Amino acid sequence: MAGRGKVAQFTASGKAAARRRHGVAEPPGAWDAGGSHVQLRRAEGPFRMQHLSDPVWLAALALAMAFTGLVSGTLAGLLGVGGGIVIVPVLFNVLPLFGIPEAVQMKLAVGTSLATIIPTSIVSARKHYAKGAIDGTLLRRIWPSMVLGVVLGTIAAIWLHGAALSAVFAVIALLVALNMGFTGVDFKIRDITPRGPGLWGIGGFIGMISAMMGIGGGTVGVPILSMFGTPIRSAVATASVFGLIISIPATAGFIYGGLGVQDLPPWSIGYVNLIGFALIVPSSILATPWGVNLAHTIPPLALKRAFAVFLAITAARMIYSLVT
Repeated sequence: MAGRGKVAQFTASGKAAARRRHGVAEPPGAWDAGGSHVQLRRAEGPFRMQHLSDPVWLAALALAMAFTGLVSGTLAGLLGVGGGIVIVPVLFNVLPLFGIPEAVQMKLAVGTSLATIIPTSIVSARKHYAKGAIDGTLLRRIWPSMVLGVVLGTIAAIWLHGAALSAVFAVIALLVALNMGFTGVDFKIRDITPRGPGLWGIGGFIGMISAMMGIGGGTVGVPILSMFGTPIRSAVATASVFGLIISIPATAGFIYGGLGVQDLPPWSIGYVNLIGFALIVPSSILATPWGVNLAHTIPPLALKRAFAVFLAITAARMIYSLVT
């Protein structure tokens, strides 16, 4: 009996430490004496199977993910953002429903988003290339520094706390929205895109921030290129290739950085969840050409205003999640 009392006391201590570590209240029995998350380990058994065996629940999840893919794919073609600016907030709000601890929610959302950007960016870039809108010279000059920025941003994202990633996402999205919403389409810092160290700095910044936010490069790249003299349509088209340059190494980094991490949901490889990837990608690819066609028919100023409104809404929702 004394031994059982000690075990119970030690188990309770482990639970309390786990709650403090994750900042959330866990149900009784969710943590064992070693501080391991028993309930999430059981996700491969009764707890998770109870959900996956419910056809209504599974159909609703598939419908929600498919709709997310349609919206993100349309925006990928329209704005060159790769869809991550939509996917990350959605996954950030969906993952808690699966009992995923706060410590890994944002990283899993960012990693999964980056994985979905790979095929979407391929489709978007091919469509823009067919229309002759991609600036090949700019692309050749900027991609090496962008890759370096991606590496640095991925390392930082893996080491930072999830709340810090949420803050980065919200602040950058809000700044971009303010810029796009309150400046005209002809607003420029200079009329000619810089070369050499100036362009390398731009590329590194775009790659680093995009990797940390789980986006394809257009969210940051389009306004920056536009301010430095690149026509808005060319900036959108070129940013579609940024998505490919950013998403491939960043996805690999999030997979590697998440290997062996506890409390990840089933069917995850590192910080990339294959279920989300499989549901979002097909609908995104289907919708991307719709956005590309819209990008070449909507007036440039209207395009910037629409981009600003969407980013402002996204930033507001992320900030709200941090303060509540």
